Amino acid sequence: MGSTQGPVPAPFVEPILHPSNYRLVMRSKHLLDLTGLISRMRRIEPRPATVEELTLFHTPAYVERVRQLSVRGGGEAGEHAPVGAGSYEIALLAAGGAIAAVDAVMGGTVHRVFVNCRPPGHHAVADRGMGYCLFNNVVLAAHHARKAYGIRRVLILDWDVHHGNGAHEAFYADPSVLFVSLHQDGLYPDDMGHAQHAGDGDAAGTTVNLPLPAGSGDAVYRAAFERIVLPIARAFAPELVLVSAGQDASTMDPEGRMCLSSEAYRWMTSALMDVAEEFCAGRLVILQEGGYSELYAPYCVLGIVESLTGIRTHLPEPLDPAVLQKRPEIATVGPSAEAALQEIAATQAAYWPVLRGQ
Repeated sequence: MGSTQGPVPAPFVEPILHPSNYRLVMRSKHLLDLTGLISRMRRIEPRPATVEELTLFHTPAYVERVRQLSVRGGGEAGEHAPVGAGSYEIALLAAGGAIAAVDAVMGGTVHRVFVNCRPPGHHAVADRGMGYCLFNNVVLAAHHARKAYGIRRVLILDWDVHHGNGAHEAFYADPSVLFVSLHQDGLYPDDMGHAQHAGDGDAAGTTVNLPLPAGSGDAVYRAAFERIVLPIARAFAPELVLVSAGQDASTMDPEGRMCLSSEAYRWMTSALMDVAEEFCAGRLVILQEGGYSELYAPYCVLGIVESLTGIRTHLPEPLDPAVLQKRPEIATVGPSAEAALQEIAATQAAYWPVLRGQ
């Protein structure tokens, strides 16, 4: 975002950067530079999204409000959604980068794209921002894919620690989009993302919420993928896979209480690559969402990119991977997590026969 601090800094205290700031994407890019992976990748040039593209989801009045706030030097676009001078232009690039990524995979320029962008987008709803998000990048990418390329079935998987409420609301009654969100139960927004929220009308079952208990780590997410996410994704047979990829479910993140290691981001990416290869010629777009540990989040991004490129750098990490994998919260599925997974599977089995009998 354009702003470097909250709207009202505390008196007599040195200002600090807003949690969602440029350093997060900068540090990830720097790490990829150091590994040499950037030289093995193809750059997809972003462009600003047009107002016409934004209003495929957002209201014209809201788009204009964000523009005006940016021109006037700042303000609030919604709950926890600060706008600073220049935020509008940066948010246009983030949304436009998502759209350019869809164009790249649909046009065959590349099969897979990682979009390293700020601000994030998955909380933004049609008429307001939320949770550091101004424009909903993943929702706009899905709308663009359908309008420009006639895509009939889009899978959006959101592994950010917070519920992807914006995409949930956008497609809750739309059977052409399968929205799957793995998130910490009751974190943000605290009234969204319950397992029984499964879609409306003809879209019943195409919203799959997996609220997981705080402290869930690699083993819980792997169980969620293997028992619920991947069977449903394969039954849906997507023509395009989009990922809202927040690294704030990592074990070091200050804004969540989950325990994923960087290795989890590697295998989650690989699992979705397999789905994309099986059903949609490998078309996969991964969009940066949250992730607020300046120390560890870049290594989670590195894990994603290593899977996308098929190149393992074996760069030493801040947390010893061998030690992490022995920690109980990472290595085991505890009773509360098991109960949550069983409840989610039972809810979704009403819509997905592939889950029955689990």
